[in-house]
Amino acid sequence: MSIAIGLAILFLVSRVAADEADALIEKGRYLTHAGGCVSCHTEDRDGAIPLAGGRAIESPFGTFYSPNITPHPEDGIGGWSDRVFLRAFQSGVNPDGDAYYPAFPYTSYTGMSNEDLLAIKAYLQSLEPVEGKSPDHDLPIVMSSRMTAAAWKKRYFRPQRFSPNINEDDQWNRGAYLVRHVGHCGECHTPRRALGALERDEELAGNPDGPDGEKIPNITPHEENGIGDWSVDDIEYFLDTGMLPDGDFTGGSMGPVIEDSTSHLTREDRLAIAVYLKSVPAQ
Repeated sequence: MSIAIGLAILFLVSRVAADEADALIEKGRYLTHAGGCVSCHTEDRDGAIPLAGGRAIESPFGTFYSPNITPHPEDGIGGWSDRVFLRAFQSGVNPDGDAYYPAFPYTSYTGMSNEDLLAIKAYLQSLEPVEGKSPDHDLPIVMSSRMTAAAWKKRYFRPQRFSPNINEDDQWNRGAYLVRHVGHCGECHTPRRALGALERDEELAGNPDGPDGEKIPNITPHEENGIGDWSVDDIEYFLDTGMLPDGDFTGGSMGPVIEDSTSHLTREDRLAIAVYLKSVPAQ
């Protein structure tokens, strides 16, 4: 083999590798928006740096502050290995081996595939590192120990990847994956028990005491209390623009979800979400 041919092959291999890396980062960018990471991990103020953390999330159990997830080596996730990243999302364990509080919705992210999670990691690692840590959580004494989080996790959490329903088509399964796991819609739209665990039998039936004390609506296909009179196209258009079927626009915490998350999805994915929502039991 001549030197020229060898160099040409080396160039082609490196070009393919670069294209694959770019594709992985782009997939991760898409999933980062789909997962709602931007709205939760960006401080709620003008000029806040996306994904640098600091957003206050008020709950009945205290105020949580989202962490910096830029690739800063000390203040962010720059030093995280693939294993540490996967363990955080799928098992609810932080780099020190302690349990996360379920304000980080690992209870939903646990269903995500390794492939999708590592794509998110590739995207986050491609960003500019941002210096600065978030404030400590402001919690009552009884909640301030990670032992409390570990006890909660042991009682209420079972790690499990998403498994497609063989009785449903690909569109339904894609919608189920996005709603239940990537988009973690139930974390806000499902009522909770006294200790914060989701009422699984009332999936998406609304939450009278959601984040920041907001009343979160029922999004099951109930004709009076839910979205039973919405068509699949109504739901898709709402997720794209925030416009309700009556011509009004959504407000509250759903506004940032539309702006930072669902409006970035493909129409196909929004339709898949709509198909799944129309299929769940009316509550």
